[in-house]
Amino acid sequence: MIAVTMHKAKTNLSQLVADAEAGEEVIIMRDDIPAVRLVPVGQPKPERKFGALAGKVSVTSAFFDQLPEAELSEWEG
Repeated sequence: MIAVTMHKAKTNLSQLVADAEAGEEVIIMRDDIPAVRLVPVGQPKPERKFGALAGKVSVTSAFFDQLPEAELSEWEG
């Protein structure tokens, strides 16, 4: 990850764009606070396909067992 100040971003914009296009995460800061993330335009989102994990994930019958009372109370808040 690259984090730069606004001034440094203005001075080195071409290089920061090239870094972002190469897959680097570029954050532009206003003082010490992250303000924006520089990302390339037009990156296609990966297509989600139903059943993509078929045969890659398995669940045993223990998945359906009731949780112990102590753990269940943690989930219920």
